[in-house]
Amino acid sequence: MEAPDIAIDVGQLKNGDIDESLYSRQLYVLGHEAMRRMGSSHVLIAGLKGLGVEIAKNIALAGVKSLTLFDPEPARLPDLSSQFFLHPEDVGKPRAAVTAPRVAELNAYTPVTVHPSDSLTRNLDGLRQYQVIVLTGVSLKDQLTISEFCHKNGIYIVIADIFGLFASIFSDFGPQFTISDATGENPLSGIVADIDSEGLVSALDETRHGLEDGDYVTFSEVQGMEGLNNAEPRKITVKGPYTFSIGDVSTLGEYKRGGLYTQVKMPKIVDFQSQSEQLKKPDLLMSDFAKFDRPLQLHIGFQALHAFKEAHGHLPRPHNQDDASDIFQKAQALSDQGNDKVELDEKLLRELSYQAQGDLSPMAALFGGLAAQEVLKAVSGKFHPILQWLYFDSLESLPTSVQRSEQLCKPLDTRYDGQIAVFGRDFQDKLTNISEFLVGAGAIGCEMLKNWAMIGLGTGPKGKINVTDNDQIEKSNLNRQFLFRPKDVGKLKSDCAAEAVQAMNPELKGHIVTFRDRVGSETENIFNEHFWDSLDGVTNALDNVDARQYIDRRCVFFRKPLLESGTLGTKGNTQVVLPKLTESYSSSQDPPEHSFPQCTLRSFPNRIEHTIAWAKEKFHQYFVGPPETVNLYISKPDYIQKMLKQSGNEIPTVESIRDFLVTKKPTNFDDCIMWAREQFEKEYNNAIQQLLHNFPKDSTTASGAPFWSGPKRAPDPLKFSSLDPTHLSFIIAAANLHAFNYGIQGGSDVARDHYLRVMDDMIIPEFSPNPSIKIQADDNEPDPNAPQNGGPGYGDDDDLQKLISELPPRKSLAGFKLDPVEFEKDDDTNHHIDFITSASNLRAQNYAIAEADRHKTKFIAGKIIPAIATTTALVTGLVVLELYKVVDGKDDIEQYKNGFVNLALPFFGFSEPIASPKGKYLSRDGEVTIDKIWDRFEVENVTLQDFIDDFDKRGLDIQMISSGVSLLYAAFYAQAKRKDKLPLKLSELVESVSRTKIPDHQKNVILEVTADDQTGEDVDLPYVMLKLGK
Repeated sequence: MEAPDIAIDVGQLKNGDIDESLYSRQLYVLGHEAMRRMGSSHVLIAGLKGLGVEIAKNIALAGVKSLTLFDPEPARLPDLSSQFFLHPEDVGKPRAAVTAPRVAELNAYTPVTVHPSDSLTRNLDGLRQYQVIVLTGVSLKDQLTISEFCHKNGIYIVIADIFGLFASIFSDFGPQFTISDATGENPLSGIVADIDSEGLVSALDETRHGLEDGDYVTFSEVQGMEGLNNAEPRKITVKGPYTFSIGDVSTLGEYKRGGLYTQVKMPKIVDFQSQSEQLKKPDLLMSDFAKFDRPLQLHIGFQALHAFKEAHGHLPRPHNQDDASDIFQKAQALSDQGNDKVELDEKLLRELSYQAQGDLSPMAALFGGLAAQEVLKAVSGKFHPILQWLYFDSLESLPTSVQRSEQLCKPLDTRYDGQIAVFGRDFQDKLTNISEFLVGAGAIGCEMLKNWAMIGLGTGPKGKINVTDNDQIEKSNLNRQFLFRPKDVGKLKSDCAAEAVQAMNPELKGHIVTFRDRVGSETENIFNEHFWDSLDGVTNALDNVDARQYIDRRCVFFRKPLLESGTLGTKGNTQVVLPKLTESYSSSQDPPEHSFPQCTLRSFPNRIEHTIAWAKEKFHQYFVGPPETVNLYISKPDYIQKMLKQSGNEIPTVESIRDFLVTKKPTNFDDCIMWAREQFEKEYNNAIQQLLHNFPKDSTTASGAPFWSGPKRAPDPLKFSSLDPTHLSFIIAAANLHAFNYGIQGGSDVARDHYLRVMDDMIIPEFSPNPSIKIQADDNEPDPNAPQNGGPGYGDDDDLQKLISELPPRKSLAGFKLDPVEFEKDDDTNHHIDFITSASNLRAQNYAIAEADRHKTKFIAGKIIPAIATTTALVTGLVVLELYKVVDGKDDIEQYKNGFVNLALPFFGFSEPIASPKGKYLSRDGEVTIDKIWDRFEVENVTLQDFIDDFDKRGLDIQMISSGVSLLYAAFYAQAKRKDKLPLKLSELVESVSRTKIPDHQKNVILEVTADDQTGEDVDLPYVMLKLGK
């Protein structure tokens, strides 16, 4: 059954448009077509405890045509263990009725209603209006009735259940379901180097093609086998990392040169079986390869739970031995009925029974994200669905530091009963008295705070939650940062997030402290030693590596556990950092960000990414760099003299100052329009003519090969046309940005015809190539325009002095200042992305490269991180499952899990954290083992002599001591210099050498030491913490 392609008719769309300012980050995950399909879909969610409301929240944020909720059951106080949209005053009211208006607040484009019935099974025909139905907390009998109806009537169904630390999900999208894009990855492409007579394709310059067997590719610009160009996609067989076969090419002639290959995403057809068939012989997706025997046992165990509830009217009681025995017997009976007998672990099945009434917020978050993504897959056809069952458990999260028993786990008629049923009262008390620091209140931060509010973290007499974020809320945040509403745009994230979760759990009032500060070296007076000492742990919710590494270093210094996580579209990862046990976040690093060779950007682009990078450089060269330089010239009396001492680009810099202040200084907006038209001519006509003058289209290399071949695409100059919307868009954006630099009024008030009239009056001189200009042909060659021998850049001293004499005196510019443009990608009215898009696409026209629309350009130029609420919810669920272990104080590294998930595939991978590296040195008393990350030497503020003597007693002969960039002591110092330093206290030594006073708030100083041990060899030692005794 093909994914629905219903005519677009939804409230959030006008003429097929999508509100990109709201959905921008999600659009980069799903794409416009998938979101249009979602926007024509009706979804029903049945069951509105914690899991159901998580799914509803994620689907509402994602945006569907309508979302309908069903749960006529009255709310109970224990529901508040995970149902974040219920309040104590809602107890006794129908769950759906009180939840629907709160879900509706999440997205004005997704109407939310209540299904008008008190039973889904009594009127199955009422389900025909929905494309997808989600069942949570529904009896197996009703599941089978509804799923059978859906399977026969082309309605997609997702069924999810949670029992404490156990959970399952089942998907049935019917027969012949079409997956349009199984992975969501961008199609691969490359340049063809050769195609032999057997159909073996070689990629240019030994670039790995990245393709897999069974992929399909198309070709363009091939010379000699023209029949391949724009033909039907060809299935490939990988022959090596740089080669692949496309089969028979015997009728296509002989390959000559050139060509591009592009991967094509081919539809995949999948047949789903009904739930009744799958119960007997399940297809199981592994969630944890370390638990290979679990899924089948849980498949039977979950059926036993349903059978128990059918017989007794309730699920097994927490930690009740009789109920657990009954569950195991039922599971054995079910196993015996099957064709293949499953070997059951009684301990596992009894644990399932103990936790059956458990209701945990992180498990709801984890499976709420997973189930919601399955719904989006069903209605969009984007990404590969689960086939067809997935079972999961996190039994490692069970506490070992406290007792669990029927008495300790029984309900207390509190909002935490769902958690107490799993962990017991004593562990709940532990959670409430934790002091945790959340760094970041964005997407992950909002989800984290919601989970913490539900589990009662920090609500006890000793408990506290600290949260900081210096960002303000933007409209694009609302699509996934679910604690915020449109009225909050412009407010601080930390304040709004704290206010929202206190409404979810009023017990947090007085226990949550908000900061508006970025955590970094500049705020160590705020987040000082006293602050860090008060913490039990730290959770990162950051979006950049530098900030993560800083927090990581502080956690290592103060020996605090750190929970780290991140998302990228449908991908998510989690990491646990534990003092004395694991490596730190900074122990491993991502590969450096890919950059393009300057020669490629300047003269030889072959991909749209090259032209976008070039356009962004032009944005800086036109509207950022020169105004900043002009302001420095005006404000700093010695700017020219200092610049002259830094040889390199003096002449271009002074020329820029002169142009912006004298020769090209505009007096009105018409001047800005003329300036923009001149830049068009300069970049897209003159520069290209000059390039072709230096390297004509028929030129060859020293070896006789065509110069314009392989990655080098021969360009063509552009002739300006006011009828071309890209040409005019460039003029409008460039003129407005140039006007902004000078504070000249432009904007949308200027009519299109006015731009045309101004340009019609201009005389554009014919361009004549300059034979003296040299252009670098390859990045391996020296740049012929680079400054030589330390002289002034691009000229001589006389030229430079002449230019300086043309600058207006600084005194004549008193009060004058230019406004440099600060790049902001999310403001659609500021012309920033408009300029980069048009500038990039004009260059693409020069080189016959496929152009990119504004959406794609914004993504690349703005370095936007694609994001979707489903992944965020799932990842935070995994983090809180690890938080349980940290709070329990587990010291067995094997009990912790780092996670990596990709909801698109779907894939789940869990691994034991990597242990911290150890080192050794030989002391006077024998070999000493040290932890290279977590160990350190701690010393009082003693004299340098005492410090050296103390290390000597350890068998370590100090060779050097440093603090930051200051070398405090070295064994090779002259005797007199050493004699002066030895009586000084270490703090005095630091201040005298660094010539900087230690701040009053700082209680410690870090010293680095190199020393020889008893072998006489230099050893790798931990740092030294000098305690100042303040």
